Amino acid sequence: MEVGFLGLGIMGKAMAMNLLKNGFKVTVWNRTLSKCNELVAHGASVGETPAEVVKKCKIIIAILSDPAASLSVVFDKDGVLEQICSGKGYIDMSTVDAETSCKISEAITSKGGNFLEAPVSGSKQPAETGQLVILAAGEKALYEEAIPAFNVLGKKSFFLGQVGNGAKMKLVVNMIMGSMMNAFSEGLVLAERSGLNPHSLLDVVDLGGIANPMFRGKGPAMLQDNYSPAFPLKHQQKDMRLALSLGDENSVSMPVAAAANEAFKAARSMGLGDLDFSAVIETVKVLKPSS
Repeated sequence: MEVGFLGLGIMGKAMAMNLLKNGFKVTVWNRTLSKCNELVAHGASVGETPAEVVKKCKIIIAILSDPAASLSVVFDKDGVLEQICSGKGYIDMSTVDAETSCKISEAITSKGGNFLEAPVSGSKQPAETGQLVILAAGEKALYEEAIPAFNVLGKKSFFLGQVGNGAKMKLVVNMIMGSMMNAFSEGLVLAERSGLNPHSLLDVVDLGGIANPMFRGKGPAMLQDNYSPAFPLKHQQKDMRLALSLGDENSVSMPVAAAANEAFKAARSMGLGDLDFSAVIETVKVLKPSS
């Protein structure tokens, strides 16, 4: 199967590489074309524009940074819409709001193409190891056609029905994750400031009912002030913002998520946006104990 791949950030690069390693022919594109070089060394072809990739491939996957980037790749000059047509499928695996997904879906289908949204749960390491969770919605036939690729990219794929449901599910998951990370950050700082060993806290938490892979994976690095980006903080804050908007649309009170969003915004104002989202702990550390 030949697959087009648009967007080679932290996630896209790892995902495209997995497809190559598993025998897929892959044509890649990125705004900064030099980011394609490593994939070319592993056998990928390069498209100069999104339209060129669509012209060449039957199935095109995109994973981009935010709604604006997703819309730009589809609607701008030399974009996806210039070459999408009957018999081709476009799969947007970016994390965007349902409104953006629906707008892209309408444009793709108006040209005769098939559309699937398929945002993923997971960050850099699951992307590298093919352990993502894929949250798909849209054209069921395209979902079935993409299963061989999804089986390489993820450990589990869900088909959630109509376009928009995948986007909503991803935003709910990331809203929970961001809220948890803020509580975890406060707990780590509170333990240390109150005279406890925060490493002991990690051990205690990991043996109890709130044990989870995120705390287990992020905790030791956070205690070493290591925020190497697996999921950039600026993207987590974007997802909190979109989740809160979804809450507004559905009249759901979300004070915990709102407070977490403010913490991520504060972290961005401190220049931490490109670091891992666990760097939000620095907003807690800023409040020094009174002498």
